[in-house]
Amino acid sequence: MNVLIKNVRLYGEGDPVDVLLGEGEIRAIGPDLTADDVETVDATGQVLLPGFVDLHTHLREPGREDTETIESGSAAAALGGYTAVFAMANTSPVADNPVVTDHVWRRGREVGLVDVYPVGAVTVGLHGKQLAEMGTMAAGEAGVRMFSDDGQCVHDPLIMRRALEYANSLGVLIAQHAEEPRLTAGAVAHEGPTASRLGLAGWPRAAEESIVARDALLARDAGARVHICHASTAGTVEILKWAKAQGISITAEVTPHHLLLDDSRLETYDAVNKVNPPLREAADVAALRQALADGVVDCVATDHAPHAEQDKCCEFAAARPGMLGLETALSVVADTMVRTGLLDWRGVARVMSENPARIAGLDDQGRPLAVGEPANLVLVDPEAEWTVRSADLASISNNTPYEAMTLPGRVTATFLRGRLTARDGAVRAGAGASRTGGES
Repeated sequence: MNVLIKNVRLYGEGDPVDVLLGEGEIRAIGPDLTADDVETVDATGQVLLPGFVDLHTHLREPGREDTETIESGSAAAALGGYTAVFAMANTSPVADNPVVTDHVWRRGREVGLVDVYPVGAVTVGLHGKQLAEMGTMAAGEAGVRMFSDDGQCVHDPLIMRRALEYANSLGVLIAQHAEEPRLTAGAVAHEGPTASRLGLAGWPRAAEESIVARDALLARDAGARVHICHASTAGTVEILKWAKAQGISITAEVTPHHLLLDDSRLETYDAVNKVNPPLREAADVAALRQALADGVVDCVATDHAPHAEQDKCCEFAAARPGMLGLETALSVVADTMVRTGLLDWRGVARVMSENPARIAGLDDQGRPLAVGEPANLVLVDPEAEWTVRSADLASISNNTPYEAMTLPGRVTATFLRGRLTARDGAVRAGAGASRTGGES
C-alpha cells in the first residue's frame, strides 16, 4: 500500500507539504496531494528527515540472545527512527568469518524492520594477533563493508597497518576502538578527580588519544580510510582536527551518552553508568558537542549495548560496560544539539543519516528528500516530550542511563523503502520483508 504523509516540513524548513510514497520511493512532493489506496499519516507540526543510520550497534545475536536479538534490536532501531544499523562483531561466536556474518545478514532480512549490516572482525576471535577472513566476508552474501574489533583495540601497530592496507585493496572500512590496553588495565572510570575521590581505577584520556594519533598516521601511510569509534575526549577532537587538516581519510563518531552525560553520574556507583570509553568530564562533553556541530566529529552512533540485569546489578568494577541507545538517540541529540542551537534539523539529518551512510558507502540511505529518492524516512515531532521508562523500550535488556528522564523530540513514524515499520511508539507487526541486493 502507498503512504501519503500530510502537512510535513522537510528538514523542518519552509511551508508544510504532502509527500507520497510508493514502490519504495518518494513519488511526489507538493501541496494538497491526493491518491487512491493509500494509508494517510497526518504529520501536522512534524519534521521529515532521511532515516537514521547507526554505524555502531550491538545486537548480541548469535550468543547472547538473553540480552538482545536481531529481532528485538531491529524493533528498537525502527522505533528510534533507524532504517539501517551496523551490528558489531563481538558476538559468540565472533563474526570473524562469513558463516557468522551471512547469518546476521539473513536474519536481519527475515525480520525486515531495518537493514542490518554485519560488521566483520578485524582479527580472529578479536584477539588482535591474526587478521580475520576480511576478503571472504566482503565477498560473501552479506557483502561486509566495515570491520572492527570493537570492545577490543587492534593495539598491535603492525597488525593495524596490515589491516588498513588490506582494507584499502578491498574498498572496505576499518573502525577502531581506540584504547591502548596497557594504560587501561583494571580501569573502570574516567581518570580524574571524581574517580579518585570514589576510589575507582582511572581510564586516562591518553589511552584513547594515543591510538587515534597512531592510527591517523598509519592510515596516511597506507592511503586508507580509518573510522574512530565513540570519540570521548577533547584531546581526540584536536587530533582529528589536525589529521583532517593533513588530508588524512579519518572519520569519527560520538555517542549520545557522551554528548549528554559526564562522570558526575558516578557518584551513586550505579553500574548503568559504566561504559567504554567512560563518561568523561564536562569539558570533554562541551568539546564533543562543538566538534559535532563543526564537522570535526562526523556523526552520531549509538553504541547500543544491551546487558543482562546480573551483568549490571553488581559492584561497579565487575559490571559489564555499555548502555542502551537506539530508542533515545534522537531525543538526546535534540536535547544537546538542537535545543542548544548547535544544530538545526538539517544538521541532525547530516550527522544521523547522511554522514554515516556516506562513511559506510550505503547508496540508498541518507538520501535527499526529493522525488525519485528511496523512501527511507523518519518523522519527528520536535515539540513532543517523553519520559524514558525501560519497561516501555523494545530491547530485552533494561540498562538505559536515561531512566525517568524527560527528553525532547520523539520519533512518530519510520519508513523502510516506503513501508511503515514503526508508528506512534509501536512496531508494525508482520513488517518483515526481503530487501533488495546483498551487494557490498
